[in-house]
Amino acid sequence: MFSVVDIETTGNGYKGQKITEISIFLFDGKQVIDEFTTLVNPEQNIPPFITNLTGIDNAMVRNAPKFYEIAKKVAEFTQDTIFVAHNVNFDYNIIQDEFKSLGFDFKRKKLCTVRLSRKIIPGLKSYSLGAICSAENIPIHGRHRAKGDAEATTELFRRLIERDDQFIINSFLNSKSRQATLPPLLDKIVVDNLPETFGVYYFKNAAKEVIYVGKANNIKQRVISHFYDKKKKEQNMCLEIADISFTITGSELLALLLESSEIKHIYPKYNRAQRKAGEAVGLFSYEDQKGILHLAYNRLKLVPNPITKYYTVSECRSHLEYLCTEFELCPKYCHLQTNVSSCFHYQIKECKGICCDEESVENYNFRVKEAIKSVGIGAKNLVIKETGRTEDEIGFALILDGIYKGFGFVERQQSVLLEKPEDYQFFVNPQKDNRDIQRILASYLRKEKK
Repeated sequence: MFSVVDIETTGNGYKGQKITEISIFLFDGKQVIDEFTTLVNPEQNIPPFITNLTGIDNAMVRNAPKFYEIAKKVAEFTQDTIFVAHNVNFDYNIIQDEFKSLGFDFKRKKLCTVRLSRKIIPGLKSYSLGAICSAENIPIHGRHRAKGDAEATTELFRRLIERDDQFIINSFLNSKSRQATLPPLLDKIVVDNLPETFGVYYFKNAAKEVIYVGKANNIKQRVISHFYDKKKKEQNMCLEIADISFTITGSELLALLLESSEIKHIYPKYNRAQRKAGEAVGLFSYEDQKGILHLAYNRLKLVPNPITKYYTVSECRSHLEYLCTEFELCPKYCHLQTNVSSCFHYQIKECKGICCDEESVENYNFRVKEAIKSVGIGAKNLVIKETGRTEDEIGFALILDGIYKGFGFVERQQSVLLEKPEDYQFFVNPQKDNRDIQRILASYLRKEKK
């Protein structure tokens, strides 16, 4: 037995999205056995653009039952059935969240008519409910209303069952089948063709726009893990994934460097980390009349040769605070405490007293220099050699004058002829240096040193 479901919601994204109408058709594979349809009071405002789409406004649902009043009916209606919907994860997850808010688990086997249609009716330009019904001459009596869409989905599902001479539906219901977990717009062959090696992968929507960039030690395994993730952001993203491309890098370090560069270049919708604009603040050092080394910061364009760069002043100050603690530096001479004769840290014995003439300039400056060494990659010219994409090549990251220049690949035999770091710049894929790149490289070099 199948329960074919459609819901209308307040449309506020997964988080906080509430049901405004629900329709369930109990279907035995040939005919409708029973039906349950009702408006639902979402207990929140319905945005005007949703009213324009569905025709459901606040007045219509004001006296409708709240979800907790129909929850028992929904649970009983769908019990011991297979939950069927167009883009099933959307309807299923919203209903599951409604039950979760009441303290109950809602678990049913699922079938997606989008995925089934892609297999059983291949070649359509679009697999939206409206497009498929138009192609199949299935009337929709009330588009974007729960009953009209559920009724059309039921008829579509009936036709899919009739044409399923390869038992595709059974394979989707197999608990070990990957089909049921794949995003509805994504073809299984795309996932099957993913490599199991280091690299960067790109999720694309139906318009071929990159919506997410990620790095992986095993591209296929990491991609599949997104489909099992229950976080709202992941579920929302998976509904949009229609294609996946990838770039093999040969090593984790080169994958990290490429991922960071691509995120800043493309600005994908679902990447939040590293999706910042260019750096605005630079850290520098100078020596005062007493010979004491200061650490200070200013706008990047006023700092000719910064020790390192930051996106914001708060990020810079946070790092300076860390350096003060780690190397027992004086906040006064790190420009964290101004207009003071002695720093507050001296009073709590976290400063050795350079600000009170109780520590030698030589000892203090030594620790400042150690702090500077700890920042960034700490290298003038350096080639970090990595495994290549094949056994016949090596991968590398290039640093010249302390600046990251990019990464590249060179044939193993040819690399023997490259004597100096400068020789590698002819094989490099140029990339911009930034705070995130410096962090990745510094972390890698610290691990290698250990």
